[in-house]
Amino acid sequence: MDVLETIAARFSVRAYSTESVDEEALLGVLEAARLAPTANNQQPFQVIVIHTRDRKADLARVYSRRWFSQPPLVLAMVSIPGAAWRRIDDKIYDEVDATIAMDHMILAATSLGLGTCWVADFDPLAAREVLGLPDDVEPLAFTPLGHPAREAPRKRRRPLEQLVRYERW
Repeated sequence: MDVLETIAARFSVRAYSTESVDEEALLGVLEAARLAPTANNQQPFQVIVIHTRDRKADLARVYSRRWFSQPPLVLAMVSIPGAAWRRIDDKIYDEVDATIAMDHMILAATSLGLGTCWVADFDPLAAREVLGLPDDVEPLAFTPLGHPAREAPRKRRRPLEQLVRYERW
């Protein structure tokens, strides 16, 4: 699958089979995060791999939808503000960089036939506790990682001419 086909094929999976994710596929998804571009190549993020089998109660505290812990794995993306590049106006780029890495993982998963769903609507305090995060690390996003149990639904997107401007606003 080429990159545009992968982007078109990606969808938010909310039903997963219990089929395991092989180690090679997991490493491919994680490698995509490692290769993601970051400001000044600082890579101010970590990915936490969570095996869901014995963690369903913990994961339900983070995000209560049952499908969240249905597949064998959940990936947590955390950012490290103190390790990030800062723009001249002091904007810290940890969230931007971690988001790019998360998107790379999601697209890599799609290219490998795996499903994901970007989850940002989680309980940050529960996430901190469940992940054992130090104070200087921020939980940013989660995604289940597994085999989709359903086909992709039809996507609804705004037309390109509503999203793009040339030269100026």
